[in-house]
Amino acid sequence: MRFFLLLLSLSLGLLLGCSPDSPSSGQSGDKVTLPGASSSYVERGDMDALKKRGQLRILVHQYADNYLPRAGYPLDIEREMAQRFAREHGMEPVLVPVTHYGDLLTALLEGKGDVVAANLTVTESRAKRAGFTLGIDQTREVIVGRSQGPAVAGVADLDGHSVGVMRGTSFWELAQARLADREGIEIVPLDSTLTSDDVLDGLIKGQYDFALQDSNVMEIVRTYRDDVQTRFALGERRPLAWAVRPDNPELLAELNRFLTRERLTRSEIDAHTDDLPGILERKVLRVITRNNAATYYLYRGKLVGFEYELAQRFADRLGVRLQMVVPDSHDEMIPMLREGKGDMIAAFMTRTEERAQEVAFSRAYHYATETVVGQADETALESVEGLAGRTLHLRRSSSYWDTAEALRERGIDVDLKAVPDDMETEQIIDRVATGEFDLTIADSHILQSELTWRDDITGLLSLGEPISHSWAVRQNNLQLLEAIDDFWDKEYRGLHYNIFYQRYFEDDSRIQAHRKGRVDLAEGQSFSEWDDLAKVYGEQYDFDWRLILAQMYQESEFDPEAVSWVGAEGLMQVMPRTAKELGLYPLDNPRVSVHAGVKYMEWLRYRFPDRLPVEQQMWFSLAAYNAGVGHVRDARRLADQKGWDPDQWFGHVEEAMLLLSQRKYYQHARFGFVRGQEPVNYVRHIRDRYRAYVRLTEQ
Repeated sequence: MRFFLLLLSLSLGLLLGCSPDSPSSGQSGDKVTLPGASSSYVERGDMDALKKRGQLRILVHQYADNYLPRAGYPLDIEREMAQRFAREHGMEPVLVPVTHYGDLLTALLEGKGDVVAANLTVTESRAKRAGFTLGIDQTREVIVGRSQGPAVAGVADLDGHSVGVMRGTSFWELAQARLADREGIEIVPLDSTLTSDDVLDGLIKGQYDFALQDSNVMEIVRTYRDDVQTRFALGERRPLAWAVRPDNPELLAELNRFLTRERLTRSEIDAHTDDLPGILERKVLRVITRNNAATYYLYRGKLVGFEYELAQRFADRLGVRLQMVVPDSHDEMIPMLREGKGDMIAAFMTRTEERAQEVAFSRAYHYATETVVGQADETALESVEGLAGRTLHLRRSSSYWDTAEALRERGIDVDLKAVPDDMETEQIIDRVATGEFDLTIADSHILQSELTWRDDITGLLSLGEPISHSWAVRQNNLQLLEAIDDFWDKEYRGLHYNIFYQRYFEDDSRIQAHRKGRVDLAEGQSFSEWDDLAKVYGEQYDFDWRLILAQMYQESEFDPEAVSWVGAEGLMQVMPRTAKELGLYPLDNPRVSVHAGVKYMEWLRYRFPDRLPVEQQMWFSLAAYNAGVGHVRDARRLADQKGWDPDQWFGHVEEAMLLLSQRKYYQHARFGFVRGQEPVNYVRHIRDRYRAYVRLTEQ
């Protein structure tokens, strides 16, 4: 997922259910209609008609003023997603602002837009008019007051006070249902063209005593203003979703597939810059790395790599779970670490003076010699003077670039060409082998690995003494740095280190086998021989086929003859009794097994509330696939009792699931004891593998 830019603004136009729009607020190339204008044509057709016209008109709420986008603001996120959906389907995104919030669905039904992406709460009355996607989030209406104003804890405390409520919104419906029948409460009607900040400014000015707002919007408001405060929740949690015309089932299905992928691949963990105690409390170690043969990659559906295996041992030693974070390019690693989007970097990083000013490096755990790489038929160079007149192709952010610059400072007339920073060294070497690039520089262990399977390159010259590689942390995370150094004191050149090193850099046959099985290098992006089955049944039941594959690997490692100790069979490890209830048997038939597993997942999905965001519904379904619906419901109930969010799996319900293996908790649970660690690991492993699959196919 992409992270949104956090910008400070003195006047931020936050809207109920939407973010401000202006002719300049869209992305480059996105059309935005003028304020108050309708779309330029009427279209009521489904997906085929929209593609033929080549535009997707996205209905949004018109704003009273301009603003600077703020990170995490719901409507910014929705707008970005809607625009990406349009582009993925070959359509031009066109933003169509609507002046009054209550007119959004009207404009949709009249054919003046194709989808409403405006923080729209799904209500019973709205659901009768339009079709809604799966939930992208959930919210509840909250009473907001002045920070220094009267404290209220419930509706009864509002007697004698006034409440500002925007007409034509779900707020107005709720206020009429919950507040209008109380004589002591005055409902002040507000125009539906106002922004959330306009409403809150009216509150501060004393135009009314309290206001109704969405909880998800107030989460962002509290990050930049402290003059207002959420007092209590008035409504129940309800889903937020996109709306389409009720006779557009194809568009709705495509949107649901897209939103499922978008929500499942987003990070649940906020930015954290604290030290080791924070990591231990959250029980997650986030490791920033790159996807290449030396660090971290997928081999026949399994997550592997030298850095990955060592990071997993370090996480195990800390007693926390491992989460790998892969940025889009090498030069994003240090900024992501400093911003708190990861806890450490493990990517064979060379310590340089420039980098040492930004991050702290652990003790060295690996040494390599930088080597000039050329085509196999070239003669080895006797000295660096032989590089004169040649061209080195390198990433500008790499330590190799610094080495090459030092050669030029010594008077060596070598030309430097910067390659894209998202290119891996192995990719650059491949361009050298084909003759597209002249020369490059690579660490000796990377070159050694490449030479196990190819004979069209060679090392021409070693450049100086071996250099050290270290893990990196933020400069003020000294406790984490100490723990890493202690880890390397025990692990460096120890049994496991040596096994991993031989596996990834010295065992020729294994390296060759891993290369053939690497998903990112496979022809046609094939993850397994069961890809087509996952696509067929994923589409039939509205699941991302890559999620089905990730689950399939977790269940059977793609073995169609697998049988578990409890009798589950086939690729998706379905119990025979369940398969017979679904009408799908025998399970040793791969097609039947995959169909049964996906159909069972679809049944599980509807065992949880519709108001849940699509990703939470999916995490709960996966946990139920592994542990049973009853145990997941017990865990949700326990999470609520512990003061955690029963609607959030990661960091909340999963923690309650772990407690259900302890007698003091499971003796009060309806479904009793459960090995909580199993569903917790199950969901996390599938999530990580799924995200890796998505990343590779999208690349």
